[in-house]
Amino acid sequence: MTSTTSPARVAVIGGGVTGLTAGTELRRAGLDVTVFERAARPGGVVAAVRENGWLRELGPNSLLEGTTEIAEFIDDLGLGTRRLYASPEAKRRYIVRGGRPMALPVSPLGFVTTPLFSVRAKLHLLGEPWRPRGRADTEETVADFVTRRLGPEFLDYAINPFVAGVYAGDPRRLSVRQAFPKLFAIEQEHGSLIRGALARRNATGGPKGRIFSFPEGLGEIAAAAAARLGDALRLKHHVGKVARVDGHWRLGIAADGREETADFDAVVCALPADALATLPISVGPEAKGLGTLGAIAHPPVVSVFTGYRREQVAHALDGFGVLMPEVERGKILGALFSSTLFPGRAPAGHVALTTFVGGMRSPELAAQDDEGLRALVADELGRLLGVRGDPVVFRVQRWPRAIPQYAPGYARFKETMAAVEREAPGLFLGGNCRDGISLANCIGAGRRLAREAAAFAAAPTSRGAE
Repeated sequence: MTSTTSPARVAVIGGGVTGLTAGTELRRAGLDVTVFERAARPGGVVAAVRENGWLRELGPNSLLEGTTEIAEFIDDLGLGTRRLYASPEAKRRYIVRGGRPMALPVSPLGFVTTPLFSVRAKLHLLGEPWRPRGRADTEETVADFVTRRLGPEFLDYAINPFVAGVYAGDPRRLSVRQAFPKLFAIEQEHGSLIRGALARRNATGGPKGRIFSFPEGLGEIAAAAAARLGDALRLKHHVGKVARVDGHWRLGIAADGREETADFDAVVCALPADALATLPISVGPEAKGLGTLGAIAHPPVVSVFTGYRREQVAHALDGFGVLMPEVERGKILGALFSSTLFPGRAPAGHVALTTFVGGMRSPELAAQDDEGLRALVADELGRLLGVRGDPVVFRVQRWPRAIPQYAPGYARFKETMAAVEREAPGLFLGGNCRDGISLANCIGAGRRLAREAAAFAAAPTSRGAE
């Protein structure tokens, strides 16, 4: 007997990368999906601007192809042949020590000879495999974890700048279990970071973790997903209410100055923490707990894109970029060598740099006006990279609440979201406040949400008797 049951209707609230991923996956699975995005364009923080031969990313600058899931998603969007892998030079990372950039060692010999770490720190590292495993039931900060296993110098000159580059965060205020779950798992599984790293390096299968983007930047992901969705993507549509009514989910939607309602069989919320905290969801007492997500810290970050003639910059720019340890008392978090990382980011004879200011370390610096930022960046790039003269291009992108900080105790926010889902079958929550902050995490979150929503829609009792 042929079924005449219509495809389940699924609403996706939020048209950032998580929501776009969920929407395209649900549509590919044959469901009737609608993605609602409040802004005029899809993609959220993932966007790029092409201007007179320059390409600047407004948010993330690269994507790590660290899992088959990411590779499959890019291929499914039809972007497989447009992958632009990072330059081999980008393997080199610079860390500031003593006021000058030093290359982070990438080989055992390089580690032995590098001036970045003292002899004492190198000898201390040799004892790491024999240090006791931390207790699984104790939540440590990243700073405490690294100091215990690797020593204070590695915290200061490796992990601190790395955390600033990834989270714009402070390792003293992040939970290692929540912010870096793989690091926590390696110690628990192997009893040692070094033994765990060796074991994982010897494992086979899957992509090798190459960094990539696209000729027109990461915004190509949002554009490709939007094309796949077509009229199923509703831009400038604000969902102001979610309620369970007569066995269906009813959304209150505002668009073009009018308000309407629409019913769905399942709802995916792919919203940032602040938006999820203020979204009225009428299902039961647990939903009120979502308001606590507004307490999650999000430091301000400013991205300053500058372009120069090549002769204005003394440094070879032969790497991914440079990171600033907090102990060096610099005024930037770091700078990407954008035109080295990928081609097409600067006109011939020019170079592009992307400098980050603010974060948990110095939020007050992110509050400066453009001219203050111009002077700050000029001073810092001048002393670090030998940059001289005015930039050919100067652009500022501000993110007042940039990245959620997975602080100690963060598990309570995840449990709140899980409790709401248990209370309200057919409602699914995810995104960078639950699944991890990286672009790869957001893609993974979208695919997870799509799988769960599709499984719910396929269950015999999900829509009742029809």
